[in-house]
Amino acid sequence: MAPLDKLEEVISEAVFRAEVATWARRIGVEPKEVHLRAMKRKWASCSSKGRLTFDPELLKQPAAFRAEVIVHELLHLRIPNHGPLFKAMLRAYLTKYGVNKIKVEGDLHANYST
Repeated sequence: MAPLDKLEEVISEAVFRAEVATWARRIGVEPKEVHLRAMKRKWASCSSKGRLTFDPELLKQPAAFRAEVIVHELLHLRIPNHGPLFKAMLRAYLTKYGVNKIKVEGDLHANYST
């Protein structure tokens, strides 16, 4: 499940939650809950009730990849699908804050290809 570039040092859960909170402020959304739970097929999910769940393995990934996953899920609080508007907003936020997209191995989340 690792991105093709090198892995970084593992960050703490507190640091990860701070990253989620920072991105949420930037995007102007407020997740109701943020959970870490092992997931087999994807890095994260967003429920219709505003709950974000992230795979703890994400804490071992490079900062740019974590940002992409975090922004992706937070945007679902505004846009529930993966249509053109969602993809444009994802690219816009990542570009605005200097995050370069990272290719990942496997089909971890088919809709990450924006």
